[in-house]
Amino acid sequence: MRIIDSSKPILVTGAGGYIASWIIEYLLEKGYSVRGTVRSLAQKERLSHLEDMAKQYEGRLALFEADLLRHGSFQKAMEGCELVFHTASPFKINGVKDAQRELIDPALEGTRNVFLSVEETPSVKRVVLTSSVAAIFGDAREIEDQPNHTFTEDAWNLSSNLQHQPYSFSKTLAEKEAWNMVGQQMRWDLIAMNPAFVLGPSRSRRTDSTSTGFVRGLLSGSFKSGTAAMYFGVVDVRDVAQAHILAGFTPAAEGRHILCNETLSMLEMAKILNEAYSGRFALPNREIPKWLLWLMAPKIGFTRKYVQDNIGFKPLFDNRKAVEQFNLRYRPVRETLLDQAAQLIQDGLIKNAQP
Repeated sequence: MRIIDSSKPILVTGAGGYIASWIIEYLLEKGYSVRGTVRSLAQKERLSHLEDMAKQYEGRLALFEADLLRHGSFQKAMEGCELVFHTASPFKINGVKDAQRELIDPALEGTRNVFLSVEETPSVKRVVLTSSVAAIFGDAREIEDQPNHTFTEDAWNLSSNLQHQPYSFSKTLAEKEAWNMVGQQMRWDLIAMNPAFVLGPSRSRRTDSTSTGFVRGLLSGSFKSGTAAMYFGVVDVRDVAQAHILAGFTPAAEGRHILCNETLSMLEMAKILNEAYSGRFALPNREIPKWLLWLMAPKIGFTRKYVQDNIGFKPLFDNRKAVEQFNLRYRPVRETLLDQAAQLIQDGLIKNAQP
């Protein structure tokens, strides 16, 4: 059991990220002092939303440069902190050319370096790690082997590797290393958060996140000819951020926590958007047969193994642990999608948006 001193600064790694930015805003709103790490303070455009927060909450947000691949670079930012939120890790599904360099090294070595700094910082009592359901399963067809056909926190991804689902592999390696390192000492504890597909509005105007790209692709007509029968557990980024904070300050919190509201297909999400915007966008209204996707797979960026093991399988998640332990309440997925769509349209990020 850990009691966190609310007067001490709180560290959030990867401060400019999608989830981290919401964590920081909510912490500042609650009156905490926050330190955030970023790769480069010179990237002013990527950090403008954090600089706005620093001005609004004068004196309570400090930014530090830190490199996931450089040991000791988190030390200065961590000094005096009792609570650390480690969110920094690449989230990249498509366009990966070198999985080892782009995904595995920053996820695994980054976790090691952050946790080594935790070991070297006597004040730290708790680390909340942003993991993923990708560390719980690799391919959706694994749902058929689960008790009650539902994924729980007891499951681990055993199917991903450097060639197949490398992002999921990186999250699995990173979380396993985190549990290995915390098990070697008794001073600080670890809480892992395992969100499903995180959607919802962003605190920045960055367009390079997978979550933003997904909804942007739907609205921009990238899937107008049809979608794959792909299912995603969906959770709002704001709920994920609040869950992290609750995990940080709940003394008896322990273990892994699945964060998921409900599981929807791409087509079901498209229908929510289509109903709200009355046909304003070229959204898909049908699913492409699996056999056709299997034939086309190499030409559209999928492997046939991915199609075989993921299309048409609906992963379900047991979210009771986080709900009960943190008294967590999820907002409707419709609200999540419409808030994100409204932001993208307002920011001019949808190519074919009509007034």
